[in-house]
Amino acid sequence: MTLWPRSLFGRLALLLLVVILVSQAAAIYLFRQDRATLLARQFSDTKLVQLRSLRAALAASDPRTADATLAQFGDAYRARIVPDQERRFVGIAPQNPLLVDLEQRLKAELGPETELRIQPRLQMFWIKLAAGDRAYWAGFPMPPRPSEDAPSRALEWSVVIGVILLVSAYAFARYLARPLRQLNDAVASVARGRTPPPLPENGPSEIVNLNRGFNEMLSNLRQIEQDRALLLAGVSHDLRTPLARLRLGIEVGAHDEQTRQGMVDDIEAMDRIINQFLDFARDGREAALETHDPGDIVATVVERHRRAGDDVSFARGEPARMALRPTAFLRLVTNLVDNALRHGAPPVEVTTRNANGSMVLEVADRGPGIPANQIERLKRPFTRGEPARSGAVGAGLGLAIVERIARLHGGTVELLARDGGGTIARVTLPGSAPAAS
Repeated sequence: MTLWPRSLFGRLALLLLVVILVSQAAAIYLFRQDRATLLARQFSDTKLVQLRSLRAALAASDPRTADATLAQFGDAYRARIVPDQERRFVGIAPQNPLLVDLEQRLKAELGPETELRIQPRLQMFWIKLAAGDRAYWAGFPMPPRPSEDAPSRALEWSVVIGVILLVSAYAFARYLARPLRQLNDAVASVARGRTPPPLPENGPSEIVNLNRGFNEMLSNLRQIEQDRALLLAGVSHDLRTPLARLRLGIEVGAHDEQTRQGMVDDIEAMDRIINQFLDFARDGREAALETHDPGDIVATVVERHRRAGDDVSFARGEPARMALRPTAFLRLVTNLVDNALRHGAPPVEVTTRNANGSMVLEVADRGPGIPANQIERLKRPFTRGEPARSGAVGAGLGLAIVERIARLHGGTVELLARDGGGTIARVTLPGSAPAAS
């Protein structure tokens, strides 16, 4: 069994408890030390004043009435006064720090001939005074020990204050630990397959950042779950139509060229759909970054389409180098050009340029365009445009793949209306730099 708490709340409460107890003990100790010092100073100051007055009175007294005068002064100053020649005691040097300090002050104030001796049996201390040409010994009771009443009251108040601080520390520790308990409960819910509500994003900045990160993770998990459900639903939906046409063609047994070409088109459509599913599932996050000129990759895609007879042109900007995942970026450009040809209309114009340290890629077509209220919807997986623009068969993953790859590189995707009709798909990736000449 260990006394060290396992929970963060227990450790925080124990730490606050130890700090409060140590601070209270130090305060009590310092109070007692300061009080003892002040009492000693007060005792020394009082005795100095008395002895100065007594020495002056003795110096002015008549030696012929010495006995009566000494008795009178003894009553006035509450001391026993004995002439030096009549002293019958020897005494010992002071050991008490209070009396040692008093002797040093007496010698400094009243002269080096001043002495202090102790009579422990009688609990008295004697001080030798030089008054004119005569010397006297004045005896005083030993200083009383400091009263314990004031320290006791200080201890009582310290205990009261300590209890208040402990209760406050307990409440404060629970307040600090509450967001962590909420986070622990939320993580446990996720582990059990449940979706907890978002955590509150308030309190200390560290807790706010932690809860915000958890909420974003929760949102991403929820989106992944929805994408997975859409992916499974989309596979069955998008492959069912071409498969049905293939089955019909086989059952009919037609062997004319048009039917065979239709079957080939259906197979190619299924192949494109499957490739889009695979591209969507592989976001390229595991691929290493490599330094490339994006224009080289774009030129490769444009050249391939030109050889296939597509009306695609490329206006290449100033050469630049930037960190890319080349395979993912090639997939991004391919999807944009394919979408422009399949869902828009030629000619398709591709341009690249550098703007404020970023690489801007634009793919423009002359199709019917995209309504402004449909732009964000088309970026979601398995979403197709209006039939007038998207008559071609597809899985609805093209722009979703482009959006995911752009985010992977820290960039953005915009769909803009083109002057004269059509759409401009603009991708902006940060981090480009002019290539060395």
